Parts: sequence; structure tokens; C-alpha cells
Amino acid sequence: MSAEHPTLPPVRLRADAELARDALAAPLLAQAVRLARWAGPETRVDAGGELVDEQLPEAAEVLGLTDDEDGETWAGDAWRLAVDTGLVAVEDGEEREDADLPGRAGPGENLALVTGGSPQDVLGLWLDGFDAVFADAVAPVLDDLDAIVGEDGEIDFEALDWDPEVEADFLEGVLGNLYLLTVSEGGAGEGPVPLPALAASMVVPDDMGEPTDDVLEQVSDAMMRLDEQFRLLEPIGLVDYQPVDEALMAEEGEEPAPPVDDEDVTRYGMVRLTPLGLYGVRARMLEAGVDAPAVGDLTDKGADALLDGIAGYPEAAAREETAAWLAGRDALDAARELLHAARGADAGSPLRRLHCQQTLSLVGAEAEPAVREVLDDAELGGLARVWLAERGASDVPAPPEAMIFWLAIDTIAAQLDSDGDLEELQELIEGLTGRHGGFFEAAWRVEHPATAEVLEAMGRLHRDKTAAKEARKAAFKARSRAGASGS
Repeated sequence: MSAEHPTLPPVRLRADAELARDALAAPLLAQAVRLARWAGPETRVDAGGELVDEQLPEAAEVLGLTDDEDGETWAGDAWRLAVDTGLVAVEDGEEREDADLPGRAGPGENLALVTGGSPQDVLGLWLDGFDAVFADAVAPVLDDLDAIVGEDGEIDFEALDWDPEVEADFLEGVLGNLYLLTVSEGGAGEGPVPLPALAASMVVPDDMGEPTDDVLEQVSDAMMRLDEQFRLLEPIGLVDYQPVDEALMAEEGEEPAPPVDDEDVTRYGMVRLTPLGLYGVRARMLEAGVDAPAVGDLTDKGADALLDGIAGYPEAAAREETAAWLAGRDALDAARELLHAARGADAGSPLRRLHCQQTLSLVGAEAEPAVREVLDDAELGGLARVWLAERGASDVPAPPEAMIFWLAIDTIAAQLDSDGDLEELQELIEGLTGRHGGFFEAAWRVEHPATAEVLEAMGRLHRDKTAAKEARKAAFKARSRAGASGS
């Protein structure tokens, strides 16, 4: 048993067209687009592609930020994003006779994608913007320039005590935890997550009981860094963020104390991934090689990929995925393909057969000819009889005794692998043993690769001590039999 399941639960993403609209509405990208349309022959930039100081007031005016004391700063941020995403093209300094003189900038090739590109083009543009903002978020905070600028005028990065890889890994981990809380059953869902909890998830060891003062201080430091980072990530549309209440700071630079109750915790920052943020974090995970499935990924795949792929899905997501897979397929052909894919003696086969049976229930009566074709199949005959009986068929042939016990082992193996409700599994086990006298005496002889493991599990889970002891004895016999046949 123990088939390999996806690392993360599947995420439900909005349609690309809807996500693309969200991307274009993200404040920072929308401002970058406006500045790209404003840029022209008179727009001047320095050697690094930044707007020269004289241009910043006009850029702020274009964005309607003239009355904002930070308007020019916001304009500079939006301009940098426009350059980073190719919305603006900056004249190459090497092409100029004097690189010290202001250069020129104008609309870039990617500006046309905003109105003429596909939703995927727009989302690609947004992902470039997300990458740029992420890089800004993990950059060092330069509070005291005098302390880190050397005699040559260059920044001494060693004096910063800043490791770009460590910083990036930390923020990636935070976003990964936030993603997991959002997509997991029983997690945060669409609700916000308290910033202290998110910081603690990265700092406090899993096996630590009461955090030490040193660990609490680390959590507090992480909260303050995350507060700065989420303020940067919100304008690109990645998160909705309620910042840490500044009134909690007694003095500038002072760390906040840990929250004292649930009502107070919201003042320490609350954050949630937007639908666009889910898309963006998942895209980064996939790029890093993380298995991060989305509902709908398996629609165009074969039945074998479907049954294997939904092995670790929660029930609702698995049902949604299989319904999407069936849509547009010929019902009878789909049923035959599912039954063929359900065969096998590998570790994942019991769960495949369980999902096959559940998927066939969505096909309906049109699947019946395919189901009847496998009535005599040793692996699928029991499944077929259950499916026909559930649909009220009156001419279902009685199964041979060997098939009854094989199906019982297969069903329990599937349930053990699906990590289902423990009480439901116990009821299944006790129901099977109660209906069949001498169950364990017959079960240990079953030619199923999971027989011994299933009987051992029944010995652990059966609430009747006598039956549990019989299960353990049967498991020993099954292992001895398997050893003898293998020698």
C-alpha cells in the first residue's frame, strides 16, 4: 500500500481570463502601464534606467499622486516595474556617446500585450512583475547608509549581514506555508492568517512545546520583516494585507510583544493570498519542481493518470476533477478506459479501483455494458457487482467466495491508503468480520499483495480484543505463506 500522493492538496484556480483581469487591476502593474503609455521622446532616465529626479513630479502627476507625500516614491516604484517587465524600453547606455548624460525611454514591446495579448500573455507579464517585487522584498533594508558605505563609495554587503539566498528561501517558505493553509481542508481557506502564526510556522520547531524567550524574539523579528515584505507584495495583487498596528510600537524600532488573546491578534497583522496570489505562488512552486496540482490538471490526461492523480485529493476535489474528466467524453468509452486503468497489483492499485468505482457512479447507466464485461475478472468482478447492485440491477450473478474475500482485502487496503475517517474504517472492518463467520481463517489465504498489511491493520483497529487477536494471527500466517511461496 502507501501509494505516493501529491505533495500538496489541489488548488482551485479561477479561469485565466478572470485572473488576467485581476492582474491588470493590481495597483502597481496598472500604474506601470500608465507610465509606459506616458513615456516618450522627452522622458529622461539615468544610466540604471531610473527616471531622473526632474521627471518624478510629472510621473507622480500622471498617476494622480501629486498630493501624496510619497507620490514620487510610488511613481519611481511603478517606473521600475515597467522597466523590469518590458512595458518600457530604455535606451542602451552603450549606444549613447556619453553614458553620464540622461538617456531616453519609451513604450516597450510588452505594452502591446496589455490590450492585444491573450490572458496567458497578461499573466506572464504579471509573473515577471511578481518576480521583480519579490526580489525587492528580499533586498536588504538600508537604514544606516553611513555604516555600510565604504571609503570607495560602494556598499559593503558583508557589513549588512545579509544572505540573499537565505532571505529568498525564507520568504518562499512563508508563501508556501500560506499557500498550504489556503488550499488544505480545515486550513485558513479564503480567510486571513495572523502574522504571528505565519512567522511562528517558520521559526518555532515542530517538536518544541513552550517557545523560549530567544525563539519568541526570533518570531517577533520575523514578524517585523514580514510586515515590510507584505506591504511591498500587496500592490502587485499577491496578498490582501492588514499591517501591524503602529500604535503597538511604544518607540520607533521597538518590537511588539506577543499577542495576548484572539481579539488582539488582528492588530499584529493579518494576511491572505488573493486568487491571483494563489496562481502566482503555485507558478513559482512548479518552476522550483514542487508537486502543486490544480483541479482541472488531469482533464486531458488518460484514465490511468486520472486515477493515480486523484489518489491524494480530498473527496470534494476528487469528485470535481473526475466530473471535469468525464465531461465531453463518450460515457461507454470512458467507463472501459477507467476499468482498464484500475487493474494492477502495485501499491496504488486498491485506491485506483476505489476511485474507479466512485467515478463510474458519475457516468450512470451508460457504463453498464462496460461493467458487465468485467464480471468474471478476478480484480474487477467484485467492483462490478457492487456497482450493479447499487444501481438496482436484478440479475447480478453471485460472486465466488474467493472474490468476496479478495474484494474485502482490496477495499480495506484502499481505505487505509486514502487516509479516511478512522471511525468509518473501524466500522467497515467490524462490519465485514461480523457478516462473514470465520473471516480471518479465509482472509489470510487471499491472493492479494496487501493481505498481510490489511490483516495487521485490522489487528490494530478492531475494537473487539478477540477479533483483533485473530487478525494478528491471520496476518502472521499470511506473511509466512508469502515467505514460503517466495522462497
